[in-house]
Amino acid sequence: MGAGFLGSLLLTSVHVEAKPHSAQVAKQVDQLIATEVSAEPGELAPICDDTTYLRRVWLDLVGDIPAPEHVTAFLLDPRVDKRARVVHELLDHPQFGQNWGRYWRDVILYRRIEERILSVSNLLARDLATWFNDNHSWDYIATRFLTAMGGIHENGATAIIAAQEGRTEQVAAEMSRIFLGIQIQCAQCHDHPYDRWTREQFHELAAFYPRVTLRRMNTPTQRSFEVAANDRFKRGTPKKNENRPRGNAEHRMPDLDDPSAPGTEMQPKFFLTGTEVPLGTLDRDRRRTLAELITRNDWFSTAYVNRMWLELVGEGFYDSVDDLGPDRESSAPQTITTLSTAFADNGYDIKWLFRTICATDAYQRESRPQSSASEKPFTANIAQRLRGDQLFNSLMTALEIDETRANLQQSSGRFPRNYGRRNTPRAAFVGIFGYDPSDPRDMVSGSIPQTLAMMNMSGIDEAIQQKGSQTMLGRLLRETSDDDARTVDLYLRVLSREPTDKELTNAQVYIASVGTVSEAYEDLLWALLNSSEFLHRR
Repeated sequence: MGAGFLGSLLLTSVHVEAKPHSAQVAKQVDQLIATEVSAEPGELAPICDDTTYLRRVWLDLVGDIPAPEHVTAFLLDPRVDKRARVVHELLDHPQFGQNWGRYWRDVILYRRIEERILSVSNLLARDLATWFNDNHSWDYIATRFLTAMGGIHENGATAIIAAQEGRTEQVAAEMSRIFLGIQIQCAQCHDHPYDRWTREQFHELAAFYPRVTLRRMNTPTQRSFEVAANDRFKRGTPKKNENRPRGNAEHRMPDLDDPSAPGTEMQPKFFLTGTEVPLGTLDRDRRRTLAELITRNDWFSTAYVNRMWLELVGEGFYDSVDDLGPDRESSAPQTITTLSTAFADNGYDIKWLFRTICATDAYQRESRPQSSASEKPFTANIAQRLRGDQLFNSLMTALEIDETRANLQQSSGRFPRNYGRRNTPRAAFVGIFGYDPSDPRDMVSGSIPQTLAMMNMSGIDEAIQQKGSQTMLGRLLRETSDDDARTVDLYLRVLSREPTDKELTNAQVYIASVGTVSEAYEDLLWALLNSSEFLHRR
């Protein structure tokens, strides 16, 4: 990242070609929201200005902030469709896949039970980035995970199975949560307390995965694991329940009265449709069947649309991104049905969905704080705290730091290890500022460790200082002599906008009150980087 990131991405005169019905669907979505929400004109936030939109769409699509030259070019562009054009260009940039690859890495790994899977987090993010940038459909990507085989250091799609240690029940539960948005694992030990799912239905779903095993795979240069299928078993009924990661011929629902008993042999059966697979079916065939059942179910498209709508608009059609289902109530059922159906009809085209959502008024409205349950939904975009990777990218870009040379330390030592084998600057930073994207938004907030980290990171402290041409600030002070121009430049670099008249006046007063110009600008830059506006996507 850092200096020059996306530096060549300026507005061009290319023609934007969206898939059929994208603009029409966006308009229809806004009309349906207006009908279902019944918001009065005064309750709706106005459409945001161009600078807010540009920073928002950059953070949402490529996970970074625009450089000053991009802001200037966008503001000067007179074309009425410039917002659609910048969306088109960002979707075609490699950083789009990297941003969303890291997002889904977090979705998959935050709820791991196997810590060693962190060693493949970079591979997982890279594979996802490739699929997103190549615009593979969401059903293709989901099928890769549902049917994954091979070494965990060679195939990123093995991550869900490996993160759950290959355990039958946990793997089935995660596949349902991630790809259907349904938390059927609550029915593992008893009938679901709030939904219609029974204990038998959960274990019938788990019966698609008993033959999957996570086993050691040692080579002369590496000790690793692989996801494999075990289709060879001795005949007969086991003497006790052995639902373990090494694989079983069939899944058995434990006997709650006698946990040591063999349990009831379960036939694979998809809980949403009742479709069955015969006992004895090979692992490959039963998982392929499950992948087909999941990716052709309405909840598959609904879960993805609801999750992406939450990420882009700030609140979902359902309260939770991974607790959907027929017993849950949507805030705008006709709207999400229309958008989900259009997404499926367009072949689960991920970029089509981003293009469509970004074209809606709901996405482009000014932001407001998180709405309460008593307020009408979708009357404004909701401000959101940046994910760890987004904040890291923004710091590198604003301060013109080369990510590979960043030296982020606290006064108390290095950050705790989170992602990856090596304690890289990015991995260390995300260890402090990252969060589970599946958590409700009201659970995501700043923390004391994060505040202390921003205050004590030696690499950031050095980058904020005026050190000749060694830092961005040093170069700015050397190349520009006018204080107002310097202040405007800092605001553009950090907040992607020019300062207001009041902010400019306050800066003038503060600079005049400080002993040296360099010290004043170091303080101003520090204040901007630690502002709520920089830490959030508005």
